[in-house]
Amino acid sequence: MRDRAVPNLPSRDFDDTEAFYREFGFTVSFRDSRWMILLRGDIQLEFFPYLDLDPTTSSFMCSIRVGDLDELYTMIEGAGVPVADRGIPRLVPTAIQDWGQRVAFLIDRDGTQLSLIEDRG
Repeated sequence: MRDRAVPNLPSRDFDDTEAFYREFGFTVSFRDSRWMILLRGDIQLEFFPYLDLDPTTSSFMCSIRVGDLDELYTMIEGAGVPVADRGIPRLVPTAIQDWGQRVAFLIDRDGTQLSLIEDRG
C-alpha cells in the first residue's frame, strides 16, 4: 500500500455534504453517524460531524491535486456552485499563482476551502 495523507473535514450535516460533493463526482465509500468518507477517483475526503460550525469563520482547508483541473472546475460550476469572490458556497476562478501553478478554490457549504491545484506530474 502506498503512503498517503487524507484530509479530515467538518460537516454540519452529512446529508447536505454528501449531496454537495455528489454533484461533481464524489461517491460515499463509508458512512455512519460519526464519520463519512467520499471518493472521486484517487481523491478521498473524510468528514466528521461539527454541528456548531460557523461557515463564515471556518479556517478548515485542504489541497487537492488533480490531473485535469479544467474538467473538475467545469463539473463544479455545472453543479450550480456560484463563481464569486465571496459567499458560501463559491468557486473562485482558476488562476496562475505566484509559485507558477494553476489553482482554483472551492469553498464548500461548511466554509472549508479546497485548493484545487493542477498537478503537472
